[in-house]
Amino acid sequence: MTRGDGSGRLPSAYLVPGSSSFTEFLSAHDPGLLPSRRPLPAGAALEAPHGTTIVTLTFDGGVVMAGDRRATMGNIIANRDMEKVFATDEFSLVGIAGTAGLAIELVRLFQVELEHYEKIEGTLMSLEGKANRLASMIRGNLGMAMQGLSVVPVFAGFDLEESRGRIFSYDVTGGCYEEHDHHSVGSGSLFARGALKKLYRRDLDAAGALRVAVEALYDAADDDSATGGPDVGRRIWPTVGLVDPEGARFVPDDDIAPVVDTIIRERSEGGAR
Repeated sequence: MTRGDGSGRLPSAYLVPGSSSFTEFLSAHDPGLLPSRRPLPAGAALEAPHGTTIVTLTFDGGVVMAGDRRATMGNIIANRDMEKVFATDEFSLVGIAGTAGLAIELVRLFQVELEHYEKIEGTLMSLEGKANRLASMIRGNLGMAMQGLSVVPVFAGFDLEESRGRIFSYDVTGGCYEEHDHHSVGSGSLFARGALKKLYRRDLDAAGALRVAVEALYDAADDDSATGGPDVGRRIWPTVGLVDPEGARFVPDDDIAPVVDTIIRERSEGGAR
């Protein structure tokens, strides 16, 4: 962004020392770019696509997060292959549930926020600091949430100081809560949590955690119409991210497909209904 006077120089706002928070910079100099500063007209109602179910669980050495791929709009499937799990920096992931477009915009702002902090401070923010920074951004979206456009993410990452995976959940007011072992958000979370409670073990390795995450989403899709199960016909699999001491990365579809095939085969052979 350069000045409109043709000088080619940056606006003065970019040259003034300030906070390491990019969100605070936008609030001061161009608040219209913030998702929370775009209220609906009075009395307006907006029907927008919603993301549904995210599950996350720790394992011995890290944390896994998985999301189904369906977005709904009322009783309509708005999208069958939506991405709901994102890497926010080198050692963290966020999964989104709620109003899809607003949630994605919030995630992108959060990604820039963490990158901006790293460039200004010359170091990574602590995992707990990242969780609290996301909480403040959600709190700033409360006005939109009151109009029905809520965003309820789940955040997880590898804590370099404590050498373990950690999970943080939120409410629409920006409340931040650390979860232990596993958690799920979204319309199918009730069913996914039931599966997680039965399948989770603290000695799981990365492969075992992947299996549990996919099976929990499978159970959620079995009872919640808004949650999309693995789509074998279209070859659409859940998005699965993993964070360990080596960093954040996504599990390739070629590694998820055999897990899905095994779950379906075992349930078919077991006569599951």
